[in-house]
Amino acid sequence: MTEYQYIGSELETFAQARNWKGYLRAAMTPFISGDVLEVGAGIGATMDALRAGRERSWTCLEPDASMAARLRERVSGERRETTVVAGTIGDLPPDARFDAVLYVDVLEHIEDDAAEVRRAAARLTRGGHLVVMSPAHQFLYSPFDRRIGHFRRYDAAQLRALTPPDTGLVRLTYLDAMGLVLSAANRLLLRSEMPTLAQVLTWDRWFVPISTRLDPLLGGRVGKSILAVWQRR
Repeated sequence: MTEYQYIGSELETFAQARNWKGYLRAAMTPFISGDVLEVGAGIGATMDALRAGRERSWTCLEPDASMAARLRERVSGERRETTVVAGTIGDLPPDARFDAVLYVDVLEHIEDDAAEVRRAAARLTRGGHLVVMSPAHQFLYSPFDRRIGHFRRYDAAQLRALTPPDTGLVRLTYLDAMGLVLSAANRLLLRSEMPTLAQVLTWDRWFVPISTRLDPLLGGRVGKSILAVWQRR
């Protein structure tokens, strides 16, 4: 494993976004069951949000060794089957297979994203799902994206083009229409490198609930984030 240290400092702040985590849970859990691999598990906030009781095991893959150690210590007393691995997908045992592989706000940190999704799809069981949620729209790329190591933001065409062999795209939708407005304001006016906790809580408490109702009305065509789900044939 090559040594890696995550350069962002926003994970604890966004872990407080409970409405947003609940929205992601509703959008993603239909595709999450059995043996689950979460790539870039961070401090475990996404795992906490997405576990719904349909999982047999949960493997947290985290390339930052210190963060992985912290997460390993946190889950050590759990009764559920949880494994923490410090490394990348290439560091897993060659025969390791999963019913769901998750990249939640992770793929944009990986320079060769096409190779990464091919490696991830190769780890799926037949009928398993590859779930990717990332920030949307390159025109929203901001000092915040640069500071936390984002190579890009995605649109629907880019994610569709990443479809790995032997998979089919079963869902592709934008999320958080109101967040798109706020992100555009930050990009054009504030140019903030790091949102404050107060800003995150304001977005989460007031704007995410509006998005949960507005997004279906807009047919998933507008949002600051994008969700793609592939299924292995």
